[in-house]
Amino acid sequence: MSPVWRIVGIVFAFLATSVGWLILGGVTSMRGRGSESELRGDVADLWGRPQTQRAPTLEYTWVTERDSVQTETTGGAVRTFHQRVEDKHSKVVAPSSTRVGADLHLDRRLRGLVWYALYDVQFEGTWTYTHHETQRGGLTFRFPFPDAQALYDDFQLSVDGEDMARELRPEAGVVSTTLWVNPGQTVVFHAAYTSRGMDTWSYAPTTEVGSLEDFSLHVTTDFDAIDFPAGAMSPSEKARTGDGWLLDWTFTRALTGRSIGLVMPNHVQPGELAASLAFSAPISLFFFFLVLFVLSTLRGIDIHPINYLFLGAAFLCFHLLFAYSVDHLSVEAAFAAASVTSLVLVVSYLRLVVSARFALVEAGLAQLVYLVGFSLAHFWDGWTGLTVTLLSIVTVFVLMQLTGRIRWTEVLARRPPEPPLPRAPFAHAP
Repeated sequence: MSPVWRIVGIVFAFLATSVGWLILGGVTSMRGRGSESELRGDVADLWGRPQTQRAPTLEYTWVTERDSVQTETTGGAVRTFHQRVEDKHSKVVAPSSTRVGADLHLDRRLRGLVWYALYDVQFEGTWTYTHHETQRGGLTFRFPFPDAQALYDDFQLSVDGEDMARELRPEAGVVSTTLWVNPGQTVVFHAAYTSRGMDTWSYAPTTEVGSLEDFSLHVTTDFDAIDFPAGAMSPSEKARTGDGWLLDWTFTRALTGRSIGLVMPNHVQPGELAASLAFSAPISLFFFFLVLFVLSTLRGIDIHPINYLFLGAAFLCFHLLFAYSVDHLSVEAAFAAASVTSLVLVVSYLRLVVSARFALVEAGLAQLVYLVGFSLAHFWDGWTGLTVTLLSIVTVFVLMQLTGRIRWTEVLARRPPEPPLPRAPFAHAP
């Protein structure tokens, strides 16, 4: 076969395999999105949704009296009436101190091709209010739950140590209680519960830009990969403890409208990873084919384009097996099974096409680097692109050094057809 047509055949094998990867990547992406849209609502109904615990509100109401003068005309006579009128007033007041704590326990679950970052939360808060007004009035304490549909176990609500939880009934996800307060009186409100949520947990100390007086939020986790929602405040102090963190937000007096919270860490999403591996696979196959072509050219080994097509199919088998086993096995187990399967296919095939040594050493090492190594780079979030780039640069450098003295004009020149073998003379029967 002409060297040029050999290259054309290799390019065709590469393009055919790449089309297979594009189809696999698209199907895997659709499977992942379909699984996410179908199962997320079910998981949320069974476990819980992202929770944002808003700070309770305090509303002070009071009554003032004033004289009211009214006139009435009857039969041309004007009569004047004097009476006392009560005016009702109300305003939102802020707690004089806040002590909030949350203990977060991570419990990730796999459904289909999607991992869900679920968590248990033990919440506890104490708010103190000191009545600085000069009049006696009513103080209404409203405590909102993060999610009106969620489960709240062991709910507690007390006022100055007196348990009020049994007497209160939530309305629209809020429980409230009202008491009378005198000038200079201090009231302590305490609330606690255990609940479950998904993805994020946060505490909103104010509904808009407001003042935080003597504020402290203490969060403990049993996971070490902590992250914070966009726009949330970072902790004032943090310290490691075993597998988790102790996080503290402390303010003496601050004005803010930002929330405080954490994003739950999650595993690599199997569906996204499988699709990403499929879409980037042509890069790894390109370098594998390039290395194989250069080595076969240097050593005078005849590898037909049909052989390249089967090698591309063996690479494609890696991604097929990974994509359809990762929702049944762990990511690590599925990756190991797909890697071993593809390596066995390539090495056992090239053992027949070329030799056992070439299959194990040259081709086997190249596949480990350009299939397994390139795929492993996708596990290093944030470093994938740089890792693949460095491997590509090293590959190009090595190939340039190996082929620098090759005269490609001679290598790619059309070879004259080999003369036919001489025929043996016919034997004459006696």
